[in-house]
Amino acid sequence: MKTLYVSDLDGTLLNDQQKISSCTNEIIEQCVDKGMLFSYATARSYYSAKPVTEGLKAKIPLILYNGTFVIDNVTHEIMISHYFSGKDIKEISSFFKQYEFYPIVYAFINGQEKFSYDINKATKEELDFVETRHDERKNSLFHDHELYMGDVFYISCIGPKSIMNTFYQHFKDQFHCLFSQDIYSHDWWLEILPKDVSKANAVLQLKEYLGCDKVVVFGDGLNDMSMFRIADESYAVENACPELKAIATGVIGHHNDDAVAKWLMAHYR
Repeated sequence: MKTLYVSDLDGTLLNDQQKISSCTNEIIEQCVDKGMLFSYATARSYYSAKPVTEGLKAKIPLILYNGTFVIDNVTHEIMISHYFSGKDIKEISSFFKQYEFYPIVYAFINGQEKFSYDINKATKEELDFVETRHDERKNSLFHDHELYMGDVFYISCIGPKSIMNTFYQHFKDQFHCLFSQDIYSHDWWLEILPKDVSKANAVLQLKEYLGCDKVVVFGDGLNDMSMFRIADESYAVENACPELKAIATGVIGHHNDDAVAKWLMAHYR
């Protein structure tokens, strides 16, 4: 029986320093060398996931942007992808214009991944986030009519909880939306993705792609619930939210103690 093992990153595979430990790296690489099929699933992009997983060089597929893309860790080949339709973007942009709200928009523009934001109209929280990103994807704009250009796949809204909740209530039935408080900045986020995008769907697609019979997942937060529900076995780390622990197969150690890697070392054969 072929089993696919999938772990969340932040708060699960990563420690409090937002890093993957050398111990975790070594165990995963050893297991992958023995034939284990492993992936991590994260809301992060490849650009923000790569630095925090430095040292993990195994040839594994990566589930990024909460399931929007699956890419090969070594070749960077896009294995699975999802984008908004033109109709979707027209509806989203028209709605936000009514509120004079300008999100961070992720898209492929002329074949290059970019995130666009209006430097004069973005929220303080959005600008604070942008300041933490130091890569070539930044696309600062002075004209909001260019905000949604390219092939859009992900929209990020950061601001006051009440406003984010208003937007969430409007979009939650049309698209895949994630409304939560960031574990590091404590700002409130609304992430809007195409309707069929989720960590769960990406895991199922990857399961089929790799010809696996079983899925085992690990996580800590509310955005991991969808993949917990579709997994054959699901394990919450000790620091996970109560809602996730309630639906898990079991609770393992703390994310600062290499809990996922140690579980894999003990159980993978």
